[in-house]
Parts: sequence; structure tokens; C-alpha cells
Amino acid sequence: MVTYNFSAGPGVLPTPVISQIQADLAQNEFTHLSILEISHRSAQFETIMVSAQQRLRDLMSIPDEYGVAFVQGGGSLQFEMVPLNLATDKQSIAVLDSGNFAAKAAQAAQMLGKKTTIVGSSKPQHYRYLPKLAGDFDANAYDYLHITTNNTIEGTTYHQDKLPQTTGRLTADMSSNILAEPYDITQFDAVFAGAQKNLGPAGVTLAIIKKDWLATQSIENVGPMMRYQNYLDKDSMYNTPPVFAIYALDLVLSWVQAAGGVDEMTRRNHLKAAKLYDFLDESRLFEAPVKASDRSLTNIVFTTNDAERDVQITAQAKENGLFNLGGHRSVGGFRASLYNAQPMAAVDALIEFLNKVEKG
Repeated sequence: MVTYNFSAGPGVLPTPVISQIQADLAQNEFTHLSILEISHRSAQFETIMVSAQQRLRDLMSIPDEYGVAFVQGGGSLQFEMVPLNLATDKQSIAVLDSGNFAAKAAQAAQMLGKKTTIVGSSKPQHYRYLPKLAGDFDANAYDYLHITTNNTIEGTTYHQDKLPQTTGRLTADMSSNILAEPYDITQFDAVFAGAQKNLGPAGVTLAIIKKDWLATQSIENVGPMMRYQNYLDKDSMYNTPPVFAIYALDLVLSWVQAAGGVDEMTRRNHLKAAKLYDFLDESRLFEAPVKASDRSLTNIVFTTNDAERDVQITAQAKENGLFNLGGHRSVGGFRASLYNAQPMAAVDALIEFLNKVEKG
């Protein structure tokens, strides 16, 4: 039976990447060691680290004025590192509350003593559309405005043409759609992304920070492991980095480049998402509740509006080789994650299954 993984994270990996990992797990041809055994101080890993950073810079057109760091702790740690490092002037941040992870970022900053203001929220409508930035937003009152470009749980996205326009600093959590569609990195002052959704296995998180902004900060009472500058100064080896996760990340970035880069990923993702949304919009059983203009390419949420039936169908899907289709525990329903490595065949198999369910 052919199987497909629709998990929101850790997500599906490209088949060639898994094949290369399998080969390198046994013994690398250069070091005669497993990739799991190599030292982070070895020449081989130094090459991997340099390669991963350069590939990321090339794919995202990241200028030299931005630093790139590979850190641990996932996106959740970045909810703390960003305000600790970048909200030291006014001690105040603004957040567009577009979903669960945006709300968590706001909560983390508040717990650290930063004044946190929700300047727009779609929570009362169950996050089924994106909150907009008010025309009278005063950027000067805050150190930065924070957004989540793609809301993994709720299935909405601030695409490039929908980014909030602010005269102040803008930070973003891009964990679940980085490299899935193009963004002009120069419109952001700091970006982070956990790798385990669209870039590789769990264990490493990317942080992209505008260096001149970081240099202006007066950071006090923050430990060395929580300071971006230490990672930038030491090329992400301030302490032992997640060697295997960065190695796998480099392989995924190489795969994206070989496939045609972000433009090709975007083309494929639009085709995959459009095919599934078209089916759902025409269905008499399933509904995609997100506002059409705000829909995600990478995390497609839908439901029968019957929680018990949704659970039953999710179990049926697993029996048919369609794994991890259940929605997040906080919202229920279904969620099909169509990350870069997800083939069109997975979408076709899902639609075939849903069509059979609908027809009984």
C-alpha cells in the first residue's frame, strides 16, 4: 500500500533526501564515520554549515546586512529570544493575533516583562481570516510588530502581497511556509522558522536578523545562550549545534535548489492547494472554512462540521494509507499539510479517498 504523510510537523521529507540520509547513516565516504558520529569541529561539518547558510541566502536572497543563525529550541524558544534581544528600547511590542502561535508569541513576551499589545485579532471568529493592521497604527510606540506568516493550525497565510505595511520594525514567524512561497526578506527585520515543517527534521531553527538593528540593542540580564550576537559571532557554534539536523537541512536546501528554487516550489504548491480547495469548495460534505483570499498553501484545514464523524473519517484515512490527517487538537476537523516535499500524488489520493467517503 502506498502511504502519504500529511503531518503538520515534523513534516514530509523529499525522498532523495531520505535516501541520502540512509546512506550516510552507515558510513560517510569521506570520514568513514556515520553522519551521527562526526564532530561539530570537523572539516566535514564546517563545510556543511557553510553550505547550509549559503544555500539559504541564495534561495531567499538574504543580503549581507542580515545575519543567519542556526539555533535549537524550536520556534517556541524564539518567542522569547526575539523580545529579549530586540525589544530593549521601548520594552513594548505589537502583535497581530492571527492564530495559536501568534498568541503564544504575545504571551511569551508578556511573561518576560514586555508590554504586549494585540493590535488586531480574528480570534472571535475562530481565526478564519487574517486580522488587518489599522490605518492609525503608531509604529513608534513599539519596538516591533510581530506576525506569523502562516498559521499552521488555522490554515491562513499573510502572503507577500498581504503583509502588513508598517513604518516600524517587522518580525515574523515563518515556520510553516518558509521556502513554500516567495517573501522579500528586506521587508522584515527579523525572521525565524523551525525546520521541522518545511525544511528538515526537528532539531534546528533558523533565525535571520538585521545586524544593524541588533547592534543598537541594550541587552541586559540575558544569558549568553539567549543572545543572537553570540551565535552570529561564532557562526552558530557558540555551543555544540544540532549536527544531524543541520546536515539534513542542507540536503533539503540542495533539493529545493535542484528542483528550481522557491519559484518552482511556489508553482507546485499553488497547483496542489488549488486542486484540493477546488474539491472542498464543491463538496457537499466537507467544508474549508477559511476566507478564500487568506487561505494557506501549506496547511489546508477542513471539516464535516460533525466532530464525531471527522474522527471516524481520520481513522478510515489511516487505514487507507493517509496518515496524520487529523486537525490540531484545539480545533479538530482535518488538516492536510502540503509542504514542498508533498507530491501531487498525495493530493490525488486524498481527493479520491474523500470523494469515496462523500459518496458513501
